[in-house]
Amino acid sequence: MSQLPTIRWGILTTGKIASWYVADLVLSRPDAKVHHVVQAIGTSNVDRGKAFAQQHCPNEVPAIYGSYEEVYADPAVDIVYIGTPHAFHKRNCLDAIAAGKHVLCEKPFTLNAREARQTFEAARQKGVFIAEAMWLRHRPLVLELQRILHVDRAIGEIYRATSDFASYIDIPNLPLDKYYRQNAMGAGSLLDIGIYSLTWVMLSLDPSLAADRERPKILAAQTHWEDIELTTSTILQYPSTGRQGIVTSTTMANGNPDLLARIHGTAGSVEVHGSCPSQPEAFTVYPPFGGESGANVTRGEGKRYDYSGPGRGFQYQADNIALDVLSGRLESSIAPQAETIRVMETMDEIRRQGGTRYPVD
Repeated sequence: MSQLPTIRWGILTTGKIASWYVADLVLSRPDAKVHHVVQAIGTSNVDRGKAFAQQHCPNEVPAIYGSYEEVYADPAVDIVYIGTPHAFHKRNCLDAIAAGKHVLCEKPFTLNAREARQTFEAARQKGVFIAEAMWLRHRPLVLELQRILHVDRAIGEIYRATSDFASYIDIPNLPLDKYYRQNAMGAGSLLDIGIYSLTWVMLSLDPSLAADRERPKILAAQTHWEDIELTTSTILQYPSTGRQGIVTSTTMANGNPDLLARIHGTAGSVEVHGSCPSQPEAFTVYPPFGGESGANVTRGEGKRYDYSGPGRGFQYQADNIALDVLSGRLESSIAPQAETIRVMETMDEIRRQGGTRYPVD
């Protein structure tokens, strides 16, 4: 461990996503590329912060601060991880940037593309690293699947991809102070979970990270309860290739516990498996279906690639981000800022067509 480069994290909030992230940061693992130190935790309740540290990083002794500003001001903190609710991301990022801290901010990076561009520009002017914490893109499973699809071209020319993320939340019966009842907080399925469905389809149909790559046509519809979006369905179509993607998300039901995404090509297909689209565990590459439509369709034996391992998978993102920061980069080499903007602009258009508006729009 002492031979590895070290990075010291300041953690904002003690909520669920931050607890998952911290637990993976401190995992003991032979494949670690960086020694991660939980240097400080910022919370509105110091006692809660102490309990959080004892539970999720028992071998660390982080400073517990009763404000985020104290985390930003701590000279021992190299990078701030922001795990606050969506609507606070821009403000938290700007405050950390102003203090000269590098930043990793949870997805969705902001509520819309305009906020994202403003935040990235502030980081550029300050000369600090900043990236969206889209942990899906950093997973070894996703990187290997990208190679198989787009380098080895194992299923030929890809022409269609689908992904759905469904997670039941009884929104009408939630207390008014809960996040999922507050439009101004960015509530709804799209930004919270639909972003993963969208990412799977984009990774499958258009892997390029070039800022000037082709933008798909978008056809979207949304269903609401009062002003809260419940269900989103989107078709993406790339004019130059004809490739199409179907992206869906909902809080009205739980989704398929195994099939997260399906990718069709001229020489076969791929199915992605796992508990939910943010946590894939395996994928299977199949040859083309045989027979005729209907009852005579046959499926050849597929090749399964398993990626089960310790933790939830945040550790891969943490390693990659830390190496970027320690190398002096100002954005992620795997999830660059232009890609965050592309996803945010796509979700802006989905919301425009679907009728979801936030006060910051």
